[in-house]
Amino acid sequence: MKIATFNINNVNKRLANLLAWLAAEQPDVVCLQELKAADTAFPIAAIEAAGYGAVWRGERTWNGVAILALGATPVLTRETLPGDSADTQARYVEAAVRGVLIASIYLPNGNPQPGPKFAYKLAWFERLIAHAGELLGAGVPVVLAGDYNVVPTEADIYPGHHEQANALLQPETRAAYQRLLDQGWTDALRSVQPNGPLWTFWGYLRHRWPNDKGMRLDHLLLSPDLAPRLRDAGVARSFRGEDGASDHAPTWIELDHGAEPARTRTRHRPSPG
Repeated sequence: MKIATFNINNVNKRLANLLAWLAAEQPDVVCLQELKAADTAFPIAAIEAAGYGAVWRGERTWNGVAILALGATPVLTRETLPGDSADTQARYVEAAVRGVLIASIYLPNGNPQPGPKFAYKLAWFERLIAHAGELLGAGVPVVLAGDYNVVPTEADIYPGHHEQANALLQPETRAAYQRLLDQGWTDALRSVQPNGPLWTFWGYLRHRWPNDKGMRLDHLLLSPDLAPRLRDAGVARSFRGEDGASDHAPTWIELDHGAEPARTRTRHRPSPG
């Protein structure tokens, strides 16, 4: 079972990139972030034509998250992160796919810091930690996937950087991510590749991509019952180099799940609803 997360950075603008990646890699489940599209503007027809069902929560201009499933429609379980009924930003969606509960997460950036945006980031993180603990308590297999806007350690950013003031690297941000892991979650990418560069994001400015000056912002966390099933994980770097690409690369894991492997399944358009 191949599960991927991909900050698409405008799903309509980069629809061709998304469809090319889906056709090439055929992941079983995809978590998208930064749709930058209202609910009614989500390109569901094109995604269904590619063989995927979807649930999503859009937001015009900013944010937006979705979950796609190959040959199936995800079963929506939650479309907001609990803990603040006044928060209307589209940053969390959760659904069941083939016996696994999947969350697509777009954690706030938090810049500039200090300030209200950084306070919102930390408050949102606290809500995520609380909800993640409840999911663990439910005893179901869970994957928390998405753009966390966190560089967990100095090993997760290019050497010699000058990003010390960036909200993504602040001690409070890193401590919150570590407290999430300390609940019992496994950071899948670092579990498979504990050492060395593992960038998932290269900014558009200052020649970050051609100079390979990246960061690891996109993470897939596994509940304790799923961690032993982890078979492989990686970053589809080549798609960052395509024309019109997002500044993030698709990031993926493979789980042994007891189901028929995705590569042998017959792809079909999901049934309506």
